This record gives sequence, C-alpha cells and structure tokens, in this order.
Amino acid sequence: MQHVLTYFAIFFTAIIMQAQTDTAPDASAAPSKYQQGMQKAFQLWQEDKSWEAANVFERIATAETDNWLPPYYAAQINVINSFTEKDAAKLKAQLDKAQDFINDATAISKDNPDLLVLQAQLYTAWIVFDGMQYGMTYSAKASDLYNKALEWAPNNPRMILAKAEWDMGGAKFFGQSVEPYCKDIQRAIDLFATFKPAGEFYPTYGMERAKQIQTESCN
Repeated sequence: MQHVLTYFAIFFTAIIMQAQTDTAPDASAAPSKYQQGMQKAFQLWQEDKSWEAANVFERIATAETDNWLPPYYAAQINVINSFTEKDAAKLKAQLDKAQDFINDATAISKDNPDLLVLQAQLYTAWIVFDGMQYGMTYSAKASDLYNKALEWAPNNPRMILAKAEWDMGGAKFFGQSVEPYCKDIQRAIDLFATFKPAGEFYPTYGMERAKQIQTESCN
C-alpha cells in the first residue's frame, strides 16, 4: 500500500510543480501591477520559495476578485506541500486553506476542468497521508472528478495526462498492467505539441511529465 501512495505523491507533485512557461507579459507594453505580481510569485516558486509565492498569490487574489488564477495557484502550492506533510494538524490547516482557495476560484470560474483536477489532487493528498482512513471515500471522489474534467475538456492534454496517471496509479495498486493507458499518454504528448493556453498565466505544465511517464512506464 505504502509504495503505491508514494507513487501517487510523486506523480501529482511532478505534474503540478512543473514551471509555467508562458507567463511573461507582453514586452511591448509596461506590465500592470497584476502582471508584475504574478511574475514575482512564479519567480519565487521557481526559486523553491513556495510559501512566499503562495502569499503573493493570496494578496493578488484579494485584489483581483474576478480572476480565478491567483486563488488557483495559491491552492496548488498548499496541495503540493501537503504531500510531504506528516503532521496531521498542519496537513489539515494546509488542505483547509487550499479548499477555501479552490472554492473561491470555482465561484469565479465555473465548469473549469483545471479546478476539478486540483480538487482531485487535494483528495489525493488526504489518501497519501492516510490511505486506510481516507482511501475509500476520496478515491471514488477523485475518480469522478477526473472523469468529469476529461468530459468537459476531452482535447486538453493536461486532463488526459492527469486521468491517465490516476488510472496508472490504480492499476499499480491492483497489480495490473499500465499498458492500456500508454495510448492516452501518447495522445497527451501529441496534443501538448500544439496546445495553447487560453490566456496569460494560464496553466501550461504537462509535456515533460508526460514524456517522463512514457519513458519510465510505457517503453
């Protein structure tokens, strides 16, 4: 059981920690305070100052009340850091805070598949912490969220990748082959080649992780 939970922790952290690559503001115009703040947050994050980055995202979210991206990234950092948290009280505080940010982002951007995936990853953090206590309840909820995210965005490579990795984790847990999901990993890689984010600072991660999975689990 523990090696499967470790697998889940590794692949979720790898997905959501990959640096954003399309976050630079338009060089032809002076960056706005929002752009400057987001750039600062991403820079701190890439320097392994994730909590400082989360604080910046939180401040931006307070000012940009109609923008789902700042609370999304603030929640993401709290979820990521929860995968390695061993103290139950600290874990609960982090995931409760992440849940509040997810709720805020969802109120702004309904029917958003990226938020569904992040919610599923939050549930996974609970499973990784205590699979015996949370596995049955949160595994089903996470699976439903991945299915819904892929239904909402069937050609989004991040949704395809996230669901394939979740399915691979389940296959490993039950001692089954992951080969049936390798075609999904390849499809994600193909789509990443032409994928364009919907707007500035939108999530762009996934290509490198998909290639890593293909090398480690599919070749």
